[in-house]
Amino acid sequence: METVEAAAPAAAVSPPRFSGRRNAANEGACTPSCAQSSRSDCQRNGLCASTEVVAVQTKAKRKPSAAARMRRMANQIPEEITKNAELTKAIEQLPWNYNFEIHKTVWRIRQAGSKRVALQFPEGLLLYACVISDIIERFTGADSIILGDVTYGACCVDDLSALALGADFMVHYGHSCLVPIDVTSIKMLYVFVDIAIDVDHLVDCMKLTFASDAKLALMGTIQFSSSIHLVASKLSDHFTSMVVPQVKPLSPGEVLGCTSPVIEGVDALVFIADGRFHLESAMIMNPNLKAYRYDPYPKVLTLEKYDLPQMMAIRRAAIDEARGAKNFGVVLGTLGRQGNPLILDHIKQLLEQSGKTYFVLLLSELFPDKLARFKDVDAWIQIACPRLSIDWGYAFPKPLLTAYEAEVCFERTRWREGSYPMDFYAKGSGPWTNYHDRKK
Repeated sequence: METVEAAAPAAAVSPPRFSGRRNAANEGACTPSCAQSSRSDCQRNGLCASTEVVAVQTKAKRKPSAAARMRRMANQIPEEITKNAELTKAIEQLPWNYNFEIHKTVWRIRQAGSKRVALQFPEGLLLYACVISDIIERFTGADSIILGDVTYGACCVDDLSALALGADFMVHYGHSCLVPIDVTSIKMLYVFVDIAIDVDHLVDCMKLTFASDAKLALMGTIQFSSSIHLVASKLSDHFTSMVVPQVKPLSPGEVLGCTSPVIEGVDALVFIADGRFHLESAMIMNPNLKAYRYDPYPKVLTLEKYDLPQMMAIRRAAIDEARGAKNFGVVLGTLGRQGNPLILDHIKQLLEQSGKTYFVLLLSELFPDKLARFKDVDAWIQIACPRLSIDWGYAFPKPLLTAYEAEVCFERTRWREGSYPMDFYAKGSGPWTNYHDRKK
């Protein structure tokens, strides 16, 4: 994400996000582009340079159990919805390659007997909110409300606000089921909004860019999940190895801005996304892995770099400064389901055992100017999103530590030289993560 500087010197300017971006061309690495090019064009642009790579294992398909078949029948959308000509005509107002799962949504709302439906969209999909709202009201008879607060990710599911507004059903668009539906306060439907792309173009790009003996990993954001698996299946026989990594509880191939799998045994990662934010998570978790990003809109495949040493130097300096702090502020994120009370309890215990004074501050969003008002605070620990500290921490007047960095600060865990954990929603990780102890 690039920040445009204000033209007037006196205007307030948001600090740029630390993206770890480095110019691959300046390091002698080509930046291949396959955008609508022929094979000869790709060869002239250096797309056929050899690259080392990995493989894909496929599992034998198991027959569905009787219980699974019964659930499938119960969830089968009736023809009165799937073959409703008026509904189909209304859906045509939406982009053909964006799957908003309207038929399924109408069916689920009718099944639930919902009277008021809350709709939550990420910023990039809000322009379709009114059309979808009208469709839902017309074909379900329920009222609908659009939640307009910013939605950065799957952690921002705002079922509590929906409940407070009288909703009895909620549809969250554009993210995976990070907050389980048995935890939310009202009935919930997640719609990933799968986006169809030119899969054959990406397949051709990868064939031209990598040698056939390459071992590759393929990942991306949740919108391109279907395309990820389709590309992997098309290329499984072409390359020596093609894998779709997974860190549970996320789906295979899925990456969050704060959570990525450790990828081993591959030479390069190809990541499908129209931005760098999620890819940066994978690059931070796998600093020695060569990473490429395929943007499906301009149809460009680029070699990406991340300056991990610079990022880690900034974060280590913040930790060292916080070690001398006496008064701490602990921020619990309240944007949707972002803040975890269990992690908060753990951080409070760390501070008390270390003889530090502290107070807890609830905030939906963190800004440098806001925290600067607390003059007596020597250092902050935020339980919201690790990327706030990684990307923006340098812009805050006092150290802004993540829960992991607090563990390092109070010498409860060691600093990982040469790597930084991106495991905030991964199972089986440290006490700074959301799934450390599910029994509690």
